[in-house]
Parts: sequence; C-alpha cells; structure tokens
Amino acid sequence: MSSKQRQASSGSDGSAEIDERKKKRMQSNRESARRSRKRKQQQMEDLTNEISRLQIANNQIQQLIKAREQAFIHIDSENKVLEAQKMELNDRFKSLNSFVDCIEDANRLTVDIPEIPDPLLKPWQIPYQTQPITASADDLFFI
Repeated sequence: MSSKQRQASSGSDGSAEIDERKKKRMQSNRESARRSRKRKQQQMEDLTNEISRLQIANNQIQQLIKAREQAFIHIDSENKVLEAQKMELNDRFKSLNSFVDCIEDANRLTVDIPEIPDPLLKPWQIPYQTQPITASADDLFFI
C-alpha cells in the first residue's frame, strides 16, 4: 500500500506541479502580452509624434517654397523690365552711332549750300523771278 500511497501522493503532487507550471506560464504569457501591448502603444505614440513633426516641417517647407516662388516672380518681372530697357538703349545707341557716322561723313564733304533769302526779313525783295501769267478766253470757259 505504501507504493500506492506514493503513487497517489506523487500523482497529486504531479498535478499540483503541473497546475503551478500552468499558472506560471499563464502569468508569464499575461506579462508578455502586457509588455507587447505597451510596446505597440509606445510605437503608436512615437509614430503619431513623428507624423505631427513631419506635418509641421512640411508646412514650413511649403511656406518657404511659396516665398521663393514670389521672389522669383518679382525678380523675373524686374529682369523683363531690364531686358526691355536694354533693348531700348541698344536701339538708341545704334541710332546715335548712325547719327555720329552721318556727322563724320558730312564733315569730310564740302558742300556749298546756297543761301536762300528769307522773304519775311525783306518783304520788298521777291525771292523768285516773276513770270507773266498769260490767260486766254478759251482757258476761262474750259470746264
């Protein structure tokens, strides 16, 4: 009987040991699950913070881009005005060079310009030769 008692006692001890291991395993699993949930929650918080930080950085970059675009548009319009002024000045420069060339050519030539009398200064002098006007009766009635 002692062997049966041993088996019975060892059987009850074995089931108690199994129950104890099972409880420890369940407790360990619960702790592992709790740590896992905590890690996932921390990861979600980290990702949420990262999203907020990236959105702020994105907004700052977009504002910087808009400012640069406005500056570019302003500089581009100034550049177009300067280009138009440059073309106008080039045309004026060419015109002045042409005028200077004409003056130089004129200085090389000797041109006798006859004096043309001014009838307003001496109205009694007629600057042109007078020619008689001849008219006939036929010319008067010719229509």
